[in-house]
Amino acid sequence: MSSWKGIPLIFISIILMLAAFSKKGDPDFDVSAESAVLMEQDSGRVLYEKKADEVRRIASITKIMTAVLAIESGKMDETVRVSRSAAFAEGSSIYLKPGERIKLRDLVYGLMLRSGNDAANAIAEHLGGSIEGFAFMMNSKAEEIGMTNTFFSNPSGLDSHEKHYSTAYDMALLMRYAMQNETFREISGTKFYTQKHEEGARYWRNKNRLLTEKYKYATGGKTGYTKRAGRTLVTTASRSHENLIAVTLHASDDWNDHIAMYEYGFDEFSMVEVLPDGVIKDVQPFEGKRELYIKHPVRFPLMKEEYSDIRIEYTLLPPKEMKKVKDDMVGRAVIYFENKEVRTIPVYLAEEDNRESKSWIKKLRDLFFLRTDVMLR
Repeated sequence: MSSWKGIPLIFISIILMLAAFSKKGDPDFDVSAESAVLMEQDSGRVLYEKKADEVRRIASITKIMTAVLAIESGKMDETVRVSRSAAFAEGSSIYLKPGERIKLRDLVYGLMLRSGNDAANAIAEHLGGSIEGFAFMMNSKAEEIGMTNTFFSNPSGLDSHEKHYSTAYDMALLMRYAMQNETFREISGTKFYTQKHEEGARYWRNKNRLLTEKYKYATGGKTGYTKRAGRTLVTTASRSHENLIAVTLHASDDWNDHIAMYEYGFDEFSMVEVLPDGVIKDVQPFEGKRELYIKHPVRFPLMKEEYSDIRIEYTLLPPKEMKKVKDDMVGRAVIYFENKEVRTIPVYLAEEDNRESKSWIKKLRDLFFLRTDVMLR
């Protein structure tokens, strides 16, 4: 967009009055958790929250970050030699032995399904050189994701350091980031796993009971518990193309907390197509066959009474400048919800003869266009 420098822009505001309803009320339920968040995964919109920014101990949901770093390392097929200190890690374990050799991939499954602290330490030592070195990697990633109220001191979540904490909101951000990775989604959603080794095999059942038995729409997650943190839980669920993330910290009834939040999210919100793909019918900056269009539809979670709170503004090049462009970006569509910007996507100018004649190379390039998402709470 550097070519736009010095060129006056046209601002066109289209207000989508999709419907008119009465003002929405507060949810008619509460949760046992001290802190909680329900987030729609694709948009990042928070649908429900309770003390979401309150800093707390997080226990083993820490391991979501450990798994992310392991997966993103590109070393999942490497063999890890388990140190004595890792094998005898305190707390939950997959019963690794000192000197044992095991694939990093198997360690991540043991980490996520059985919450093995020995697996967490083995991963950390292999990738970070030490627990401290890996903690540095964890905090760097947290900063990259935007987890502004989080600090990691170890890969497992044990209460071995005073400075190890996060918030329900930050953990939802982490899970949203993690769920963009296909390998993470597969591991997180695995109910049973067999790890074969020289002496036989280990059989692991996922500790996430929401996934294995309690909620048919559950797709993954991570459990956690220490005496100081209490019960912590991050889960995901999907229904009718709506993907949700739930987080609870220090909860006495976390399974039911998550089910209640999910039922509220699925029943009260729908993924509404606020901007369809194809030709933009509301805007025609000049006469002729060439038209403005959007390449991919935009959907956003809304209650029925919120439909009228969506507004779309188009920022476009002047018509004379548009005519010089051949099938390229000529502007932006900015989507607002309750006067807050939630999404920005490119606007393109169609070729005069045939917009569908793009080469496969250009189509591939379009798939990698960097979109802007703004977290909405």
